[in-house]
Amino acid sequence: MVVGIDGSDGSDEALRWALDHARNDDLIRAVYVWQIYRGATPEVVPSAELAEIRPEADHVVADAVKKALEGRAGPAPQIEQVSYYGHPGRWLAKLSAESDLIVVGSRGHGGFVGLLLGSVSTYVVHHAKCPVVVVPGNPTDR
Repeated sequence: MVVGIDGSDGSDEALRWALDHARNDDLIRAVYVWQIYRGATPEVVPSAELAEIRPEADHVVADAVKKALEGRAGPAPQIEQVSYYGHPGRWLAKLSAESDLIVVGSRGHGGFVGLLLGSVSTYVVHHAKCPVVVVPGNPTDR
């Protein structure tokens, strides 16, 4: 099971949902995909710069996992924490080819608050090669 993480409340809910529905022998891959914007679009970034920033990206995943595990009773499934550079929707759709389920929050940190689905969850729903669960966020956030 792959869970999209972006540090938002919605992705925290998605990870909690995955933990609640996983079996003890399941592997949950918590995935944070990030981009660097300088101007209006993401750009190609030198690998040395990516290496400098990667610890921050890994920290986002580690924080989300730590928060999701707080107060949980009993054993948790194995959680693999990974981060990638690139387009979040494309990465999650790519990872869906080797997964049995993708779990995402309905909205992340995007700027269009009134939408029911964010751009990443919409992309994943339309391009995934496996079933997708979109965990609804708090209705007051819309």
